[in-house]
Amino acid sequence: MHPAPEILPGPDPASRTFTTRHDPAPDGNPDPVTISLRLIATSDLHACLLGYDYCTNRPVPDLGLSRIARQIAKARAEAPNTMLFDNGDFLQGNPLADFVATSPRRRRAHPVIAAFNALGYDAATLGNHEFNYGLPFLRLALAAASFPVVSANIVTKIGKSPARDTTFVPPFTILTRTVTDSAGRPRRLRIGVIGFAPPQIEVWDRDHLEGRIRMRDILAAARAWLPRIKARGADVIVALAHSGIGPVEAEDGMENAATALAALPEIDAVIAGHSHLAFPGPGIPVANRVDPVRGNLCGKPAVMPGHSGSHLGIIDLVLTRRVTGGRGWRVSGAGAKLVSAKLEPVTDAAIAPTCLLHRTIAADHRAALAWSRRVIGTTRLPLHTHFATLGPSAAMSLIANAKLAHSRSALAGTEWAHLPLLSSAAPFRSGGRGGPTNFTDIPAGPLRMRNLSDLYVYPNTQVVLSMTGADVADWLEQSAALFRQITPGTLDTVLHDAEVPSFTFDVITGVTYVIDLAQPARFNPEGMLINPLARRVTDLRHNGNPVNADDRFLLVTNNHRASRALAQGNSTSLKVVPTPRALAQAVLKAYIQSQGLISSPPPPDWAFLPMPGTTVTIATGPGAVRHLGDISLFRPESLGLDGDGFDHYRLHL
Repeated sequence: MHPAPEILPGPDPASRTFTTRHDPAPDGNPDPVTISLRLIATSDLHACLLGYDYCTNRPVPDLGLSRIARQIAKARAEAPNTMLFDNGDFLQGNPLADFVATSPRRRRAHPVIAAFNALGYDAATLGNHEFNYGLPFLRLALAAASFPVVSANIVTKIGKSPARDTTFVPPFTILTRTVTDSAGRPRRLRIGVIGFAPPQIEVWDRDHLEGRIRMRDILAAARAWLPRIKARGADVIVALAHSGIGPVEAEDGMENAATALAALPEIDAVIAGHSHLAFPGPGIPVANRVDPVRGNLCGKPAVMPGHSGSHLGIIDLVLTRRVTGGRGWRVSGAGAKLVSAKLEPVTDAAIAPTCLLHRTIAADHRAALAWSRRVIGTTRLPLHTHFATLGPSAAMSLIANAKLAHSRSALAGTEWAHLPLLSSAAPFRSGGRGGPTNFTDIPAGPLRMRNLSDLYVYPNTQVVLSMTGADVADWLEQSAALFRQITPGTLDTVLHDAEVPSFTFDVITGVTYVIDLAQPARFNPEGMLINPLARRVTDLRHNGNPVNADDRFLLVTNNHRASRALAQGNSTSLKVVPTPRALAQAVLKAYIQSQGLISSPPPPDWAFLPMPGTTVTIATGPGAVRHLGDISLFRPESLGLDGDGFDHYRLHL
């Protein structure tokens, strides 16, 4: 076992413990020798190490690996035999990560890997965001890891069967540990660890991965590799599944496969992730073979530890000898619990980085702060996303205009230059599972490097698509899936569909349009056509003229959105226009520097169809109160803060 790091344990957190199963003792032995094994897990850290928001230049007291590391130390101190895992999406997610990825001639280990090494992680798996900066960067980061990184369905060469694939990292590892049994004697235990990632990675990061990485179905890979892990003598098998909690019924290529994985007989415990939810807990509804109260999937203990260090997942296993006096161990009892970083009393010591992590990554933290504070321009307008899903937004307009300027230059003199050029933008920081502080809120004044990540979180590249007027309309219809259908005359209906992330809401600059909320959604959140006759987007115009279905346009989007649109196959007319692939943040930086001063208000390019006598409610961040003038048309009325810190408003449509 790795020794506990030199971190002072925090005070007792409030937590919940659930028992999942207790098998009878083998061979009728009423008092068998047992081994207690504690599995500790983080997931979806997104480079949130020191509990610091580089976008707003201030500490975040309830998030970060430094915050949850105190709970790791406490969890280790409570149990004789412990193992620590990470479940992926650790390399990308904030300006620290962007700084490290763009730093030339870097010699130090990636700060996330250095932190994992310092805390003594036993193993980790890869998430989809590990690939955002490209394969060379990922390989270099992983080379410094002192722990195994595994994934069974990320493949560099497809074989005749999944078990014959050449995987990007080893599909699994078997960790041999000397543990102490219930009688105080040392025992040799073999723990199998296998990893999985969403198969959609191949689509989402096509720019980086095409021709280099292939993805296997999670369940197909699991069925191929799990028998081999068993055959090699694993006493326990832990699945690190960077995948959400979905149905137990297996579907080819399913993104959220944690429940279906738990149904496989070889797996003893599941660490889930990817969807940024907390399990056990009320955030996951009761479903077939999903028990969010007891904390199990298909009777197996499972945890999903939130995101950004918001929670720590803990699974306690009780192992009993398979044959009295013989060799081998089996799980005879288990429990799962979450520890929330928010539940520890907030003190200066709790907010500050732990001594160990601070020593490990202090140099990177200081360098990232200096980089993030560089001034690149000025804005006379506040740039925020509190109300970016309600109407024109200066923040979204800035992003769209930057993309337009870059693409006009790239397309000049080409065969495509004569076509109308449109640009899409989305509010990437817009609340949701990221919490009430997850909004862009840049005051008028200097624009700094950190504001680039605030406005545009992801390291996407620009892509130009050729499309028809019908495609433009359907693109907007898919964005409008964010809204619930509103019956005219009803009061206080929640406007946003909680199952649809606000960051999927694209607005398009270069056309004008109206959204009719009384109509049903044409597409579901996955882009599947569900109501062919429904049309929420009306009065779609370009330069004041109606857009016809066969009109031709160019749309500037990003590689992620473009790849998803092409993979959905809803249109045969979408085509990628060959242009240099520039990083969106670099494009935004160049535009701000060229303009010097951002002062143009957003154009009135879209609106909701008025619905007199109808009100809806929205949840936004507490900083929204400073920007209520932007939505004066809706006559907003404050409904107060909820227990999570979101500010609610009533809007008159």
